[in-house]
Amino acid sequence: MSTIDLYAVLGVAADASTDEIRAAWKRAVADLDPTDPKLNVFNQAGAVLLDDERRARYDAEVAAAAADADDAPEGGAPEDREVSSGPSEPTPTPMPTRDAAVAQPVPTMPVDAAGQQAPREVSTGLLALVGALVVAAVLAAIFAAGPIGRALPDRGVPASEQRLGDAVSAAEKAAVPVLSYDYRHMAQDEKAATAQMTPAFAKRFESLFALIEQNAPATQSVVTVQVIGSALAASTADTVDVLLFVNRPTTKKGQSEPVVYKDFVTLTMREKGGRWLVDSLKAAPPA
Repeated sequence: MSTIDLYAVLGVAADASTDEIRAAWKRAVADLDPTDPKLNVFNQAGAVLLDDERRARYDAEVAAAAADADDAPEGGAPEDREVSSGPSEPTPTPMPTRDAAVAQPVPTMPVDAAGQQAPREVSTGLLALVGALVVAAVLAAIFAAGPIGRALPDRGVPASEQRLGDAVSAAEKAAVPVLSYDYRHMAQDEKAATAQMTPAFAKRFESLFALIEQNAPATQSVVTVQVIGSALAASTADTVDVLLFVNRPTTKKGQSEPVVYKDFVTLTMREKGGRWLVDSLKAAPPA
């Protein structure tokens, strides 16, 4: 039973909208050093509350804990209670409240549509193929710059900030065609993906995609992508790294319901001809 008040962690109400939660998460991690232990707490809270199914299960746990606390017997002896001459009952241990300090990070595991833990796909899928590119320490380092954390106004935006906002928006849009594919129209999916890439990365991607294209028809794999959240990870004069939280509902031959994989993906965006294009991709499951 979870005893962590994830809403309090992010400073939002229990009925906050997804947009309000996402904005609060971005504000929370914006100025944190990557070695700060609070960073993992904020990220785990965001991972739960920005996922509709996991948030519903968490809310149900909190409601159950509150109901148990309400049903717990009061300590002491009310006036209308018969006092026993035997040993007194021990005072019940109070239930942990939703204001309790955070004790453990919320674990992140792949779940299927029924809410059960599911094995992680390793043999096929784009993210499994590029997973070898990832060093474990990158998951901490990519948060160094924090997210933009607020909506950009319509006017009066500094050029540097507008540039970063444009790169983040472009990464969110590019993630869907770049990471998705359907065994029934692989050529069309490859074309849609490479249209979002620099020419240099498109060539590397084509070789990776060729491996997927060989396996997908046999397994009847269909991978879709949902971007749950985004954050600015780093930037240089030429590139902007954008961290994305993504869900990947995946179906294969013989599966009646998709398995949902949850991943961190970092897209390096490079501006070419007035467009922000994907120049590299790194992916790993949440720690």
